[in-house]
Amino acid sequence: MAHEATKLTAQDRTDFGKGASRQARRDGLVPAVVYGHGSEPRHVLLPGHATSLALRGNENALIELDLAGEKLLVLTKAVQRHPIRTGVQHVDFQLVNRNERVEVEVPVTVVGDAEPGTIHMIEAANLLVSAPAVSIPEAIEVDVTGVAGGTIITVADLKLPAGVEALGDAEAGVVNVADENAVTEAVPAADEAPAAEAE
Repeated sequence: MAHEATKLTAQDRTDFGKGASRQARRDGLVPAVVYGHGSEPRHVLLPGHATSLALRGNENALIELDLAGEKLLVLTKAVQRHPIRTGVQHVDFQLVNRNERVEVEVPVTVVGDAEPGTIHMIEAANLLVSAPAVSIPEAIEVDVTGVAGGTIITVADLKLPAGVEALGDAEAGVVNVADENAVTEAVPAADEAPAAEAE
């Protein structure tokens, strides 16, 4: 399923350096760079609030930039956020076209109801996939419904959306479904811990 690209209006950035970046942010703008397809990197400024909304919860957002009437289809590649304040500090975009495939890391989420007495642990927080630029999944869902304890769900076991291919080791574990008892037994109780060697 193709995603509609979020539309953002951009302007060419003419001033560079830390001072210019700080001033842009004070003016509610986010510096960004667009690269790819063999072209020179283009430095642009984006509206801060709209950019934060567009990138919320989706680090691989597909964006259509309107740069003085020129339309650029871009894929979000890196987002710098401020450690304390909310908002986006800087964005790297990669030029794409609607017909190409791209390689992206997509977060893994667990869905479904686990069997009673089991606990699941995500072994791979992100999965590297190849997907059409216009239909990158926001997450790879791993269903744990009815999965017995002692099962490791591997890349090969995943049901991926149409057109999406996992890259890397098919046997790599993605989610580990374990028996709760096995997990608690594996952690020694405090009174069984080795005595401190200082004694």
